Amino acid sequence: MLYYLSEFLTKSWGPFRLLQSHALLLAGGTFVSALVVWWLLPNLWNLLPRDRGKVLCKDIGGLASAGKPTGAGVIVSLLVLPVILLFAPLAFWDYCTVAAIYAAMVFGYLDDYAAVPWGELKKGLLDAVCALAIAFFIAKGHSTLVWLPFVKGMWVIPMWIYVPVAAFILWFTMNATNCSDGVDGLAGALTMIALVILSVMLYVVIGYKPVAHYFLLPCNPEAARWAIVVMSVAGGFGGYLWFNAEPSKVLMGDAGSRFLGILVGTGALVTGNPFLILAFAPVILVNGGGGLAKLVLLRVAKKLGRDIDEHSVIRRIRFPLHDHCKKNLGWSNAQVLMRFILLQLIVMPILLVILIKIR
Repeated sequence: MLYYLSEFLTKSWGPFRLLQSHALLLAGGTFVSALVVWWLLPNLWNLLPRDRGKVLCKDIGGLASAGKPTGAGVIVSLLVLPVILLFAPLAFWDYCTVAAIYAAMVFGYLDDYAAVPWGELKKGLLDAVCALAIAFFIAKGHSTLVWLPFVKGMWVIPMWIYVPVAAFILWFTMNATNCSDGVDGLAGALTMIALVILSVMLYVVIGYKPVAHYFLLPCNPEAARWAIVVMSVAGGFGGYLWFNAEPSKVLMGDAGSRFLGILVGTGALVTGNPFLILAFAPVILVNGGGGLAKLVLLRVAKKLGRDIDEHSVIRRIRFPLHDHCKKNLGWSNAQVLMRFILLQLIVMPILLVILIKIR
């Protein structure tokens, strides 16, 4: 909104032209989101339902969260929404995408708030609907230009191929992030790192023609708008992490983890290379996504009449992986958080170089 208002405001005072600077809007959105959430969240979290703890994980501190306000993701994301609308110069399809992202958040909150948690099928189908909608909106209803690692050039992908593939990436990333939300600050910190690097990719590389051409990538000026959205959300959840640091006072819940996961996936799709999700969220995908992969593998094996032995490596490794590190390796919550962050910071630049530069 500020971007479009600046054209009229500049007529009365010249410095208002700075509101047309995407860099200024990005910095302003980040700061305002962080400040608003940090200031208002403590006054609002008493309205949230209370966490019931995780009985199945009581041997690794699963009951420590019982009684804490949960579902703070819905408050944070709603506080961030006016900031996004104020600072990001969005177009019609961008508004549609943002609406679908927020729909995924609402479904997560309703699951948190339900007296009886929703079943896997219901949650999975609702997540799939949101993911399909976002993929369609990013494609703008027609074929999409993408670039891939290890090969030069760009490829035109028909909508009927792009939408289901992109939707699967969104669905998987959203649920992997949700599964990673089990240690104070873990899912929030890992996704914040992903969002910051993603915004740099969108603004400096994809959205800036000289850099995009240097890397032999298609330039997408619209990517700069999404950099503002991404950093506004990063700032808001940074304000939340202030209170989620161990020992946490409030929990994100499914509303926040699904919101963050699907936003990271959306940002990766906006870059034009869906495979970049591997670089932006490597630890999240392994930590939470590994459990999804294990579940599918075990169920397929059972359907085929080939149950996997209890003593096999697949059975012995617990998922999410942070549970395995706590139970089997004896790591504390602080060790899990720090070591997973370090792994993210080490692996991310390596994968980015491989997926972007080697072409």
